Parts: sequence; C-alpha cells; structure tokens
Amino acid sequence: MTCAACGTELPAALLACPRCGRLVHADRLNELAASARAAADRDDPTATLEAWREALELLPAGSRQHEAILAKISELSRIVDAPGRARPAQRDVHAHALHKTGVGKALAGAGVIALLLWKFKFVLGFVLTKGKLLLLGLTKWSTLFSMILSMGAYWTVWGWRFALGLVLSIYVHEMGHVVALRRFGFRVTAPLFIPGVGAVIRLQQHPANAREDARIGLAGPIYGLGAALACCGLWLLTGHGSFAAIARVGAWINLFNLLPVYPLDGGRGFRSMSRRQRWIAAAALATAWYFSEEGLLALLLVVAALRALAERGDEEGDPAAIVQYIGLVAAFSALTLLPVPIDE
Repeated sequence: MTCAACGTELPAALLACPRCGRLVHADRLNELAASARAAADRDDPTATLEAWREALELLPAGSRQHEAILAKISELSRIVDAPGRARPAQRDVHAHALHKTGVGKALAGAGVIALLLWKFKFVLGFVLTKGKLLLLGLTKWSTLFSMILSMGAYWTVWGWRFALGLVLSIYVHEMGHVVALRRFGFRVTAPLFIPGVGAVIRLQQHPANAREDARIGLAGPIYGLGAALACCGLWLLTGHGSFAAIARVGAWINLFNLLPVYPLDGGRGFRSMSRRQRWIAAAALATAWYFSEEGLLALLLVVAALRALAERGDEEGDPAAIVQYIGLVAAFSALTLLPVPIDE
C-alpha cells in the first residue's frame, strides 16, 4: 500500500503513515462514522456500537482517536445494558399496544380482546426473535457438522436421546454468548463443537471493559439454565428419565463454567466484581455447598476465595454481575440434586 497523502510505501498491517501521520483507512473511518451517526439518529445503540467497534480496529492503539472511540463504546454499552431499555422495534409494539388499549377503553369489550391479542403478539414476537437467533447457528455447516460429530461420540456411550439433549443444551449455552455479543455490537462466529470438550466461539473483537465482558460471559450460563429447566419440565411431563439426566448433567457443566478462572464464564463474571462482591460470591458458594453437598462447589469456593484475597477487583463493582452469579449458583446447585430415574 502507499499513503494517499505523501505516497510513502506502507506495510499492510500499518494503520497510520509514519511519515505524515495520515490514517491509512481514513476513507473507511469516515464511512463508519457516518453509519454510526445514522444509527444514533435512529436511536439504535447496537448498530451504533457495531460501527464504532469496526472503526476501533482501524485506529492505532493509544492514539487520541482510538481513546475517543473507546470512550464512545463504553458509554454506548452502558446504554445497551441499561435495564428495561426497549429496542426501536419493541417501542413501536408498545406504542401500538397503547393505541389498541385506548381504543379498547372506548369500545369496552373490544378493548379486552385487543389487549389479549397484543399480549399474545408481544410474547410471540419475543419467542420468534429469540428463537430466530437460537436457530441461527444451525444454518452454519461448521456448527451443524461438529454438532453431529459430538452427538455421535456421546451416542456410543449414553444412547441417542441423551446425546441429542446434551448437544442441544450445550448449543443453547453457546448461543447465549452469541445473543449477548450481537446485542453489544460484536462480530462473532457460530459455535464450533469439540467432542468431549463442549463448544467454542471465536471472538473476533475484544470487550471494551470488564462489565461488558461479564455480561457476555454470564449470558451462556443464563441460557444454559433455561435449557436445563426446559429438560426438567419435559421430564415432569413425560416421565422419561433421560430428560432428568440431561438437566442434571447440563447443570453440572454450567456450574463448572462458573469457576472463577479466565476464560471460563465465571472468571469473566469475576473480572467486573469488587473485592467485597467476590467475598459475597464466595459466601454464596459456601452456602450452596453446605446444602447441596456438591463437591464441585468446594472447588469453586476455593478459587473464589483465592481471587478475593489476591486481587483488589473493580473498585466500582458490578451489582448485576454478582446478582446473576449468585442466582446461577443457587439454581444449578439445586438442579444437581435432581433425581435421575432409570427409563423402563
């Protein structure tokens, strides 16, 4: 490449001309800035984050522009993470619902029907959007093929029903990370399954701060809890012991992922916690170990205490991370007590 300003020959990986200081990707940066402004005008912080994250990759680390964009990303990620924030499409649904409700009050009985229809529409829309994201990975051949390989490996040991359920529960866990990554405007690959290990997602961009990393890390176990509870419900409905086994093993796998060691999900959650919050997490682990007698919790407790002793942690702390972590520990500990009956 050559510099557009002074004609100096440049290595492909260089981001700024060493002679005149011109940014190599100045034109692309201008396009991304325009895209970010347009997304901000639409009040779409996720799309704005996507544009600024790509721009960050094209700026030299430590430069004034790099620091300014990094600050924008941190601010926007807090907006995206704000509880109760609705996306533009969701706000349209809410406005439509309020309109329907107002008409309903005028038309009495018709309003009740309209409200019920709206609630059904809202739930259906939530299921469709989340379901669409969950199914996204299955459209990638690498994910689907590696899932089949993993299922075949587990099938030979535990049978097809348990193998299918286990692979799907791991898939849901990984897609939880994908959903969180997309929410924060990251580029991300579909999950790749490794038989006997689980699945991995290759992160193409790095989180801007510890809080963002905690949300992404703990999203996997949150979705994994949903998968385990679904299997538990299927066991109660059908009486098939394999569903109880999948729920219990899935809970144990997710509990292991809460180990406070990077790059496991628990380690990413601990990054954003203050020292006091880490001691609270350790106390929660001790309580869960006392009531469940699950040996894995003893390991989590030891590592959590060591991290609380060795590191000061984030001084600001992260209330959402500690609440999510304790809730997940409690839920998964309870699920490890699930009896696993033998199918007849």
